[in-house]
Amino acid sequence: MIGILILIAFFVILLIAASIRIVREYERGVIFRLGRLVGAKGPGLFLIIPLFDKMVKIDLREHVLDVPAQEAITADNVPVKVNAVVYFRVMNPEDAVVRIQNYMMATSQMAQTTLRSIIGQVELDGLLKERDKINRHLQEILDEATDSWGVKVTAVEIKDVEIPEGMQRAMAKAAEAERERRSRIIMAEGELQASEKLTQAAKVIGSEPAALQLRTLQTLSDIASEGTTTIFFPFPMEFLQAFLGKDKEKKKKS
Repeated sequence: MIGILILIAFFVILLIAASIRIVREYERGVIFRLGRLVGAKGPGLFLIIPLFDKMVKIDLREHVLDVPAQEAITADNVPVKVNAVVYFRVMNPEDAVVRIQNYMMATSQMAQTTLRSIIGQVELDGLLKERDKINRHLQEILDEATDSWGVKVTAVEIKDVEIPEGMQRAMAKAAEAERERRSRIIMAEGELQASEKLTQAAKVIGSEPAALQLRTLQTLSDIASEGTTTIFFPFPMEFLQAFLGKDKEKKKKS
């Protein structure tokens, strides 16, 4: 009799142990009873009916999915390899279990096909310069596609864009040519501004003979400061006009 009671108590303990389920704060337990969906429970401790109920745990935390490098051809016929990372989370655990067999694999495959499709619609320059715009476009498409699975795509980021070596060399030459063009434009603009200033200075000096004399004296001072011992300097006619004027006056008086 005691042995039977012990055996019954043992089975009761096993039954209770099989009925107890503990779900963490970031999880939900989707319950099926005889194959029919009962609902999602958690977090915390609850009981299920052994042999009749089955529970599937779903993680509600943010998932980080690494999309492997995808080979594609851009709109301007350049072959590239692009990889990305997708951030998503399960918003409806019931749909994630009932409506899709494996939401992780399905999201990964959807991200790969969408990435190849978007790359084929943009040119190489746009792919390199407008990543933010492409990331948002990818996120919108994936989020719309996975919404029926109870999955929310929060962000998509393109990580690396690999292009052929020949194209890299061509892009480097183009960038170098562009830098050379900008350098020449800057030098030409500088020369134009300098010539305008010189023209203005020439007009001022030409209108004022004294200014020309002062500039001549300044030039002499600059040459002397360099330690030059012999200076050959042709006097401007303005220096001799004063003396020539005096000679003419003397001749008139005489």
